[in-house]
Amino acid sequence: MSERLNVVVGITGGIAAYKAVGVVRALVLAGHDVHVVATENALRFVGRPTLEAISRNLVHSDLYEGVAEVRHVAIGEAADLIVVAPATANTIAKLAGGFADDLLGNTILASTAPLVIAPAMHTEMWLNPATVHNVEVLRSRGVTVVGPASGQLTGTDAGPGRMSEPDDIVAAALGVLTPKDLAGKRILVTAGGTREPLDPVRFIGNRSSGRQGVALALAAAARGAEVTLIAANLEVAVPASVAVQRVGSTLELADATRVAAENVDVVIMAAAVADYRPETVAEDKIKKEKQGDVLDLRLVKNPDILKGLAQARRPGQLIIGFAAETERDDDALLALGRAKIARKGCDYLVINRVGWAEGFASERNTVVVIDGAGDTVVEASGTKLSVADRILDLLA
Repeated sequence: MSERLNVVVGITGGIAAYKAVGVVRALVLAGHDVHVVATENALRFVGRPTLEAISRNLVHSDLYEGVAEVRHVAIGEAADLIVVAPATANTIAKLAGGFADDLLGNTILASTAPLVIAPAMHTEMWLNPATVHNVEVLRSRGVTVVGPASGQLTGTDAGPGRMSEPDDIVAAALGVLTPKDLAGKRILVTAGGTREPLDPVRFIGNRSSGRQGVALALAAAARGAEVTLIAANLEVAVPASVAVQRVGSTLELADATRVAAENVDVVIMAAAVADYRPETVAEDKIKKEKQGDVLDLRLVKNPDILKGLAQARRPGQLIIGFAAETERDDDALLALGRAKIARKGCDYLVINRVGWAEGFASERNTVVVIDGAGDTVVEASGTKLSVADRILDLLA
């Protein structure tokens, strides 16, 4: 979703409030205007300065502040989306009952914006019949409930009740407002960087974190697509909303992609693939005492996965490739992309400049997308999630 939204993040008093900082940060990085409404108990877990620094806006908590501007109503009226994370058992009960004894309750009652809550509480509280009933009431009113997950809670306890991860919450929240223009589409995305082993300890790899590929998978799922992600050595978490298959080397990626591509409408090859691999892999760790001052490596070429997919594609299947280049000149960069799409035979090619401080392992990206004729069809710059949406507009 490329539109800038006014998002209210409600934070309530539970230990999971520290994870709400991640929710606020992800929404800000996605380009949205985020306003935190925190309960007094929430501010006992997370400090106001932290939330204001991350949200880039003042934090509101007092029902009787800003009375002249009717702030207890104005915040909710201005919201495009309200996300409550964490939502404690007490907060859920109050929302179900329509209570408005604090600023957050007033904000929600005064708003017609979609409401998304991320419950967080102890297992027994989550399973209590009162909580079960209250959640059912909220769902019947159209409230989106994200989670909770099952996992480690406070102390030594574990079970259902753990707040979902920030990326999952943000993806679900933004998905509420995202047009489902890719519903019915089956999309395969590859992400990350392949690694070619030298021995059981070492490998030849690249600096790709997988952020752009994961963002594409997330954005496609939010727009209604059925998404499969083949992930090579990711450095970022994959939200639970996306099915993931993990691989390591280029040969593993080639095998997995070839099989998965048989049943999809679109393949997006965002993974950074090693062009070469060691001819032989040592069974044991290579010792420098035995090798001396020089270690000679003989590399052999890996299969061209993108070209193979393009050659084997079914009628109507769309293949989108990626080209990461270090060329500094814009015209020369575009020329490299045009030569590559001619060799590969894919339908579109996403060209992005990479270097020591851009592209890889960054939260932002700048891309140019060309078609098979070499014409520019998309230019996008911003967070990798916003860039992903611009690329997916080609499919919609």
